[in-house]
Amino acid sequence: MMKDYFTKGFVMAISSLGAGSGILTQDVLDQLRKVDDAQRITPITLDILGEKDKKNSLEVLDASMTNFRDSVNELKTATLFDARKATVNSGTSVSASATENTDIQDFSIDVVSLAKKQIEQSGIFGAKTDSVDASGLAGTFDIQVGSGTSAQSVTINYAAGASLDDIKNLINQEAGNLVNASIVQTNIGEFHLFLSSEATGSGDPLDPNNTTDISITNAAGFDARLTTDFDTAAVQVGTDASFKFNGQLVSRASNEVTDLITGLTLSLKEVGVSDVSITQDRTSITSKIDSFVKQYNAIISELDKQTLSSTDTTAKGIFSGESGVKSMKRAIEAMIYSVPGGVSMESYGFSVDRDGVMKVDKTVLNDQLDTNPTNFKAFFSGGDYTNADTSVVSLAGAFSGFYDITNGYTKTNGGLDQIMSSITDRISSLEDKKISATERLDAKYAIMAKQFAAYDVVINRLNASSDIFTQLANAASN
Repeated sequence: MMKDYFTKGFVMAISSLGAGSGILTQDVLDQLRKVDDAQRITPITLDILGEKDKKNSLEVLDASMTNFRDSVNELKTATLFDARKATVNSGTSVSASATENTDIQDFSIDVVSLAKKQIEQSGIFGAKTDSVDASGLAGTFDIQVGSGTSAQSVTINYAAGASLDDIKNLINQEAGNLVNASIVQTNIGEFHLFLSSEATGSGDPLDPNNTTDISITNAAGFDARLTTDFDTAAVQVGTDASFKFNGQLVSRASNEVTDLITGLTLSLKEVGVSDVSITQDRTSITSKIDSFVKQYNAIISELDKQTLSSTDTTAKGIFSGESGVKSMKRAIEAMIYSVPGGVSMESYGFSVDRDGVMKVDKTVLNDQLDTNPTNFKAFFSGGDYTNADTSVVSLAGAFSGFYDITNGYTKTNGGLDQIMSSITDRISSLEDKKISATERLDAKYAIMAKQFAAYDVVINRLNASSDIFTQLANAASN
């Protein structure tokens, strides 16, 4: 029957168009393949692209969720509330800084006198190039700072014929951690070697445990101007700092005081009175709260966009049908209303408007910090919380709970990883399906190409026979 169909069709074609083998061409096969691809391959390709779009969107969600989790983590850390700030409220006699957990307090500092360095000088030399050793031989000498248990010394070697300038350079090179040496011309033809202690504090030679008195010892044959004359009188006697802390007289060897209050560093600047306050450093706290609010709004906005339900396909969220992503959105929105311990986020200034945007009232927040910093810390990161009726409850910390929720989605093999794995599996399955469908169509059209080739042979033969019949008919007619 198929033979009759093709025979009739081709005869009509031959008689009307005079065509033969030009009917079953590759172009016909390509058009047929295009129709099959549109029906069988294109839908799978679109599904793959859709899943890849989901994968890209999920990566955006994952990054936003990770930022949110990190902002939560910073607020659940108890050490955040241990930061301290030292402020000089009045006066210029001191500067101050405080480390974590320094006791919060106010105090006054009355600087009576500053700590000074010991400064001593040699006898007079005619020039800085004068030799310091009459023997002209090489030798050694010691630089000693302090006495008794506080004494520190350095032995210095010098070459034959060493000058005053050579000795200065050797002292700075070998004993620079103890003293600073310089040569000063006090008058025409009068040069002195000056030694200044690096440290401040008592330099009274009568004090058996002074810390800054300077002497040059064990210098056999050394010029007396660097030994005997050096010890005659100090240009400046090293002294301890003296100041009053809340009226109590205190002395220290240095103007940098680090052992008055644990965690406090006082720098004495000048004589005078200053009032100092040590308070909780709120800059870090409020900046991290601002970051939390910002990241919360960012993740909720992204989830709103990704899960939006709409009949308009252009507005519809890519995860509008993804239960895992929608569940994550509900969990984040619900967590701020489910703080354990009966304490609300609203009582600390947090609120969410009808559009889902979070805000924080800094006035309420600072009031809580002022009135009860212990409760504030317990609410955020855990600890004992005192209720209005003086009862005490132990809180795990609101942000510790928030962290558990957010980390459940962002951790390795967490909720987001599982959704990503599901999408990846779907992409892989669709790609396998596309390969299989493509292979079936390839096989189908390979067979059709062979069939077309066979039919083309038949058509060519029919065309040849048609030419003979035409010639016979023309001859009979003639």
